[in-house]
Amino acid sequence: MMKRDMYSWVLAGILFTAGVVGSGCVRRTVTINTDPQGARVWLNDREVGTSPVSVDFTWYGDYDVVIRHPSEDPKYATLKTNHRLDPPWYQQPGIDFVVEVFWPFMVHDQQEMYFALAPMEATRQDQLIEQATQFRERTLFSQE
Repeated sequence: MMKRDMYSWVLAGILFTAGVVGSGCVRRTVTINTDPQGARVWLNDREVGTSPVSVDFTWYGDYDVVIRHPSEDPKYATLKTNHRLDPPWYQQPGIDFVVEVFWPFMVHDQQEMYFALAPMEATRQDQLIEQATQFRERTLFSQE
């Protein structure tokens, strides 16, 4: 009887270990698309590539996003904004532990961000000359 109980505990331990070791995990990916495509993308001050681009991420929440079109003659204004990535239902506290430790399959959370770049506004020549004149006068005649 004692030997049978020991085998049961060993078998239960092996099954538990196999379940934990062979359990799935959660992969989180965000895809950033822009209009027009081909813009350089930064997430939280780290360049991640050229749109459309997909990158893995670790946490949900707010991300600082900077998008700059790489043309020689800037046709599009640089966009500086933020975007919030919200967790799906299976990543809520409590449920996330079960999914990440005991769920036997890989879960892939795919999120998307989309941004449209605005055309660069042309600066009028008379405005530019006026701003340069004001700057020059402040610089030359400042009493500070």
